Amino acid sequence: MEENETLETENSQEQLVAIVEEGKAEDIGEFLENMNSSELAFAMSRLSNDERTKVLTTVSAEDAADIIEQLTDAQAVDLLEQLPPDLAAGILDELPSADQADLIAELSDNNAEAVLAEMDPDEAANARQLIQYEADVAGGIMVKEYLAYPLDATVKMIVDDLCERGDEYRDYDIQYSYIVDRRKRVKGVLRMHDLLMAKRATPIQDIMIQNPVFVPDTMTLDELVEFFDQHHYLGVPVVDEKERLIGVVQQAAVHEAVAEQRDDDYLKTQGIVGGEEFRTMPLLRRSSRRLSWLSVNILLNIAAASVIAFFQDTLASVIALAVFLPIISDMSGCSGSQAVAVSMRELSLGLVRPTELLWVWVKEASVGIINGLVLGGLVAIAAVLWKGQPYLGLVVGVALCLNTVLAVSIGGLLPLVLKRFNTDPAIASGPILTTITDMCGFFLVLGMATLLLDKLI
Repeated sequence: MEENETLETENSQEQLVAIVEEGKAEDIGEFLENMNSSELAFAMSRLSNDERTKVLTTVSAEDAADIIEQLTDAQAVDLLEQLPPDLAAGILDELPSADQADLIAELSDNNAEAVLAEMDPDEAANARQLIQYEADVAGGIMVKEYLAYPLDATVKMIVDDLCERGDEYRDYDIQYSYIVDRRKRVKGVLRMHDLLMAKRATPIQDIMIQNPVFVPDTMTLDELVEFFDQHHYLGVPVVDEKERLIGVVQQAAVHEAVAEQRDDDYLKTQGIVGGEEFRTMPLLRRSSRRLSWLSVNILLNIAAASVIAFFQDTLASVIALAVFLPIISDMSGCSGSQAVAVSMRELSLGLVRPTELLWVWVKEASVGIINGLVLGGLVAIAAVLWKGQPYLGLVVGVALCLNTVLAVSIGGLLPLVLKRFNTDPAIASGPILTTITDMCGFFLVLGMATLLLDKLI
């Protein structure tokens, strides 16, 4: 089944290339409509830069926007960067405000300004407002597509507005509309069900939900997750410092932002520090993003290796130790990485605070002691069975046990400390943890071996 799907995807890509070469907008648009998102992403990634540009410039702006929505932000930005500003602006005008802001924020400064200058003035103004916010706060997640009506409105006024401007509202998520006073402060929420069931002359104040809940534009992503866990709303109005309605955060958008944040954190922990990477991106950009982490990591590894150099005489005398050094390093690193993952997860969910160092350390040290004793015992038994040397087993077993406790302690605490000092724990935790556990593991093994050298030879 999977093989057939792969062949179908590859055939779709080949067909798309052939259709693009013919250059007929209706054929390209019809073909793309019949592709699912994964097929479309694959096919677009395999086209050349010129072919991708041709697709977007041949189809209508609305169809081009549909294509852009199916791609990742990184892929979409690469495509938009290749288009003339007026064409890119036309495509962005067809996207929801939140998507517009996300993509414009990723464009180079010059391209972003050029595109904004070509966009619809109202769309551009909304985009400029949204890109001022960080991506992980309510203002950066909200959409500007919402319905708001004055307090003195009637059911007839709102129904007439919906009918007259139906084309404009077609892409809005309008299960709710918001009732505001003259200062644009939210005074009520109107459900579409209540609106349609009411008599036309009914004042809106009689059927709206009074004293609605709203959130500030500075509310963090973690706080929004907690909010929607407590309130099972589809969306919530967002207000500025003067409590004026400026947008709506949808629950689905919060879940999407959380998923994107997790993906981004994972990439950072693997050393991809510049954001998403795809193999269709320019070679030098991909290389520089990886080297920015690798070049630092090699310096840290040299520091760890210096411990081995310091004890080279001991290592030369008991060459069997060389077999156990990578085992102790790797196992301790794995234990520490588990602790890092738990701390990162709890930080993202708001289950732990950066100040709770002692509480986290006690929890991690408890696990580290148990796991360290088990792992140390296993490696000690392996050493004794291999060499018949109990002191060798003692050295490597105790070293792994102590280093496991140290690794989980550091792994649990490091993200909290980095977060407290406003440093991204996803980027720094891995390299720092690896270096410390390697240095300490090597030191523990070789240091104890030096002390017991006469019994090991």
